[in-house]
Amino acid sequence: MARTKIEIPYNGWLPRDHQMALWQYLQDGGKRAMAIWHRRAGKDEVCLHHAAVSAVERVGNYWHMLPEYAQARKAIWTAINPHTGKRRIDEAFPVALRANTNDNEMLIRLANGSTFQCVGSDTYDTLVGSSCAGVVFSEYALSNPSAWGYLRPMLEENNGWAVFITTPRGHNHAKVLYDYARTQDDWFAELLTVKDTGAMSESELAETLQEYISIYGEDHGRSAFEQEYYCSFTGGLVGAFYAREMYDVRSEGRIISDLEALPDRPVHRAWDLGVRDDTSIWFFQIAGPQLRILDFYSSSGVGLDAYVEQIALRQNQYGWLSGDDLVPQDAKVRELGSGRTRVETMRSLGLAPVLVRAATINDGINAVRRTLPLCVFHSRCEAVGMSALEQYRREWNDDAKCFRASPLHDWTSNPADAFRYLSMGWRPQPRLVAPAPQSMGIVIPPPREPKVGGIVL
Repeated sequence: MARTKIEIPYNGWLPRDHQMALWQYLQDGGKRAMAIWHRRAGKDEVCLHHAAVSAVERVGNYWHMLPEYAQARKAIWTAINPHTGKRRIDEAFPVALRANTNDNEMLIRLANGSTFQCVGSDTYDTLVGSSCAGVVFSEYALSNPSAWGYLRPMLEENNGWAVFITTPRGHNHAKVLYDYARTQDDWFAELLTVKDTGAMSESELAETLQEYISIYGEDHGRSAFEQEYYCSFTGGLVGAFYAREMYDVRSEGRIISDLEALPDRPVHRAWDLGVRDDTSIWFFQIAGPQLRILDFYSSSGVGLDAYVEQIALRQNQYGWLSGDDLVPQDAKVRELGSGRTRVETMRSLGLAPVLVRAATINDGINAVRRTLPLCVFHSRCEAVGMSALEQYRREWNDDAKCFRASPLHDWTSNPADAFRYLSMGWRPQPRLVAPAPQSMGIVIPPPREPKVGGIVL
């Protein structure tokens, strides 16, 4: 039987003029690329075809990562090209080259042994230990930045490539990575607005702007339009709870690379204790009316002893005095199996748990808004912790075309919750000492130094 010749890129696909620089960099063997392109510029299209070429040329595993696993199915796996009526993955990965296709796992296995799979940054920890030759971080500004930290050693070991594609979402981790990429000779960095590409006519842009305004209102609609089509970093993420406060943090220069703890004051910790999700910890110090936010750490799938090791590592490295551990009310619930509360476990490991007083989420959000103007951040908090605060937002109701009052639960939730506990519990609470009858000769002891606010256990 005669073999059918199949050319890759498939079906005669060629990059458009504005896509050529990125395409050529990747085809020439480039390993790291950051492309901030406007909406509808064809970011995913270029990356899908590059992954197909790579999978044919080098046997390996290739991933296309969206912020959430469910988004990967909708945006890539089942998405239809409106111009051709064909699935996007079928246009890049012809069926004739495949050994099989697993719809449940969104995985294509080619006849040569390579695989292509759609994945989500919300489940990046399930990928650790796998072997990967190339990964696309699509909508990186909305993705969990910890995913890159976990996957980077794997790609470096395999001499693999990574492409980050996104539109801006304020000054978050995507902006930090873009600024870094611009300074590196071995990185590709490019920002393309709709004016740069000419991909949309003036009438199309005007119509799109009116659509955004009708959905989000005048101010938010214009801000979202500027982000999506003119790649503006100045506007915050639409629906973000702390957009204004975090903008002020950046504009007022309150991110300091050499911020140090005062040597004679303790460094406290605020926790969100995850079970299935990440556990997040903010390290902070109270310096009069100012809060020094010194570090942020999060992880998942490990016990409390692993976090104690991280705390000890920082204390030894920076000489920090150990302070209190602010924890939520559910830390006093007894766990199945051990029968112990997490408070008891923390205390047995040498920590100093303090329960933050119960409050509604809205009260906690208001506390964060009052606390952020008092904060200065060390720059090591920026990539993950501060990005989470900037992106923590209301959930969007597609049916009603409005934001719900409740927060969206995604990777930002745990860091934001931990900062909420920090904000509700950092103020020292004075300890009241009842006066003793002097006639009985009882000496009243001086009040103790106030601890971090909350219920001391």
